[in-house]
Amino acid sequence: MNENRVKISRPQLKLLEKLSNAVGVSGNEDEVRQIVVEEIRPLVDEYRVDRMGNLLAIKHAKTAGAARVMFAAHMDEVGFMLVQADTEGCYAFEAVGGIDERQLLAKPVLVGKDHLPGVIGSKPVHLTSPAERAKVTPLGQLRIDLSPACAGKASVGDYATFATRFWRSGDSLFGKALDDRLGVATLIELARLNPGTAEVLFAFTVQEELGLRGARVAAYDFEPDMAFVVDSTPAFDLPLDESEDENVLYNCRLGAGPAIYLADAGTISDPRLIQFLTRIAEECEIPYQFRQPGGGGTDAGAIHITRGGVPSVSVSVPGRYAHSPVLHAKLSDWKNTLALLYQALEKANRSILNADR
Repeated sequence: MNENRVKISRPQLKLLEKLSNAVGVSGNEDEVRQIVVEEIRPLVDEYRVDRMGNLLAIKHAKTAGAARVMFAAHMDEVGFMLVQADTEGCYAFEAVGGIDERQLLAKPVLVGKDHLPGVIGSKPVHLTSPAERAKVTPLGQLRIDLSPACAGKASVGDYATFATRFWRSGDSLFGKALDDRLGVATLIELARLNPGTAEVLFAFTVQEELGLRGARVAAYDFEPDMAFVVDSTPAFDLPLDESEDENVLYNCRLGAGPAIYLADAGTISDPRLIQFLTRIAEECEIPYQFRQPGGGGTDAGAIHITRGGVPSVSVSVPGRYAHSPVLHAKLSDWKNTLALLYQALEKANRSILNADR
């Protein structure tokens, strides 16, 4: 493996920090898209924003007839939308994307284009009964409190997201929206490292958290020979309680390398691409793991059933606490994911698909 090309150093980490701190709730990805355009513009031959808001970029192959290889990562994050103004700067809101209501009490948030600071308020513990505290507070009883000074500065329809700021601690990375800003940063780096052996189609997609909407449009436009979807997947590898002998439902683990999908709720990954990735990982001594089959999904769920079908596979950076105010990922897992995908890009050709599915 060309180790001197594939690296994660200060520039890549600063970009990830910028992406993580940016606000890009599903349907409102412009802030993230602007960062990506700035980075991708000098690295590709052409780019454009489609009618859905996807950023589509192409780096042409050095030779004619090369495989059309799509890499997709979604720009959006889960968050909130204001739906009603109450008194003194308080707003009722709805969730945008899959958010666990248990995660919301007293969390700082940023609202609107001006990133107005606020907090998700609830009744204080002193005024609640044991029965109330034993229940999850319904979303309809929560309010985003911007303070009386900000009354009127936000409007119904404004988006909001968690106010978490990115930080690093050794090999650990913490931040909001690392699902999927890790994937976005990976695609940008692949564009920088691109060996030119394939016609590379980069899709920075929108509204993945609302049903893979942008990916469906992007794949139809690109009509690729194959697709690699880069995302973050939940790692439930926390210690067990005393009543359990072994955690067999961990999904994937931090520190074990990129998680290659076999199947999820929306996709059975193309076995030829699974074999292609695992062969590369073993030849190049890149650690990897298989994501346990089950629920969840990625943009591959829309891409693989576009037009006449697109052979697809997902590769994810493991992360704890997905769809919460902060996700915990490993720098080493990110680097190994980039290394695996770079090798896949360098070696990708149509002959991979010659075998029976």
